[in-house]
Amino acid sequence: MHIRAMTHHDAPHVHAIHRHGIDTHNATFDTTPPTWDEFDATHHPRHRLVAHDDHTVLGWAAAAPVSHRHCYRGVVTDSVYIHPRAHGRGVGTHLLAALIRSCEDDGIWTIRAAVFPENTASIALHTRAGFRTLGTSHHLGRLNGTWRDVVTLERRSTRNGTD
Repeated sequence: MHIRAMTHHDAPHVHAIHRHGIDTHNATFDTTPPTWDEFDATHHPRHRLVAHDDHTVLGWAAAAPVSHRHCYRGVVTDSVYIHPRAHGRGVGTHLLAALIRSCEDDGIWTIRAAVFPENTASIALHTRAGFRTLGTSHHLGRLNGTWRDVVTLERRSTRNGTD
């Protein structure tokens, strides 16, 4: 398995893997994957990665700003999606580690994750990567007519924003 920067050529794979996450009803409030233009407009261009093996995209990770206010310039939220056929192979671990390195190298001081409590694999992945749970927002939003809770986790940099 190799990790590399995501390009627009990966858009069909990113879209398809995102669709698999949507279909679980435990990965996102999205009901359709964003178009490449929408994805491109909302995610940091320097913090988009894909994991691949023999030219097959196994998963992707990306960071998006939490706000456009200057005071939050070093805070991002992450997305990590793994193709169902690649579950249990360490793809998420490698992608999240690479995303953390990318963000740290770029001066990011906080990475946040918003995860449905039912997505125990994502919570475990983030916890193993040094994220701590901040809390649970109850009935934060509706998905397909059902109120959903969201667990917020964060990882503070040990290199950036420590002064």
